[in-house]
Amino acid sequence: MSYFNTSHFTNPSTFILLGVPGMEAIHVWLSIPFCTMYIIAILGNFAILFIVKTELSLHGPMYYFLCLLSITDLVLCTCTLPKMLSIFWFNDREIDFSACLAQMFFIHCFYAMESGIFMAMAFDRYVAICDPLRHSTTLSNPVIMKIGLALLMRGSVLAFPCPVLARQWPYCRTNIIPHTCCEHLAVVNLACTDVRSSSYYGLFVANMVICMDIFLIVVSYTQILRAIFSLPTKDARLKTFGTCGSHLFAILAFYIPGLFTVLTYRFGHNVALNFHVLFANVCLLVPPMLNPIIFGVRTKQIRDRLLRLLTNKGK
Repeated sequence: MSYFNTSHFTNPSTFILLGVPGMEAIHVWLSIPFCTMYIIAILGNFAILFIVKTELSLHGPMYYFLCLLSITDLVLCTCTLPKMLSIFWFNDREIDFSACLAQMFFIHCFYAMESGIFMAMAFDRYVAICDPLRHSTTLSNPVIMKIGLALLMRGSVLAFPCPVLARQWPYCRTNIIPHTCCEHLAVVNLACTDVRSSSYYGLFVANMVICMDIFLIVVSYTQILRAIFSLPTKDARLKTFGTCGSHLFAILAFYIPGLFTVLTYRFGHNVALNFHVLFANVCLLVPPMLNPIIFGVRTKQIRDRLLRLLTNKGK
């Protein structure tokens, strides 16, 4: 078959994405849950953006960060899912070499950016609870814009070396990627040279981004909990903690699968490859799908606005 091209070349014009190795016969069935999650992610995140834009009472730091999160989620799932579905539905496995590297960049850039947004949201909750009088001045619109640009720049700077390093390696074994997308390690492992620099750099970035952001989130919430437990009444403590609930749920939905994926890629050599690929795709899809649901259900202002929109349309 043409897919199993093992001729010698140093810079392939295209790669072949296998999809989920060993499960090609049920690709169409696998597409159903992934397509459903993608539709929910698209509709949910656009709904968040529309509600915040049209509701003047939601023009505040917390909701601006939520809009940044929705935009990041839309980019993160859209840079991978359409190609995955074209593999599942139309057996369209080829991807241009440059397009593959671009996809690699967007995956890692916006994944790092999403982690940074959760860190920024934790800081927002810290200021809102521990220093509420200075909340609007500390997190003014220009400051939020600068934070967003800084997070985008951080993600870009950290992700850029991945495709740069991948481009320089000679690919003389095969151009077949046993994955649904151009994930960094899945690509560089095809090279017929020592790629430890790419592997170590990927591990360094993953650890630096995740560990640093989680550390700062923990520091923020340690201060938040201290402030909450110093409140005089139980009702006040529950009400204040309730404002952080949606953020905490979203953090868990993002970091727990992400950490599991990083660990299994590095140390889970006995884990089946198809499980690796499926779970990596779940990690890219589940947070964009769950975030608008979590914030929509648990944030009263967004929930009320959405109910008003649905009620008015129903009349």
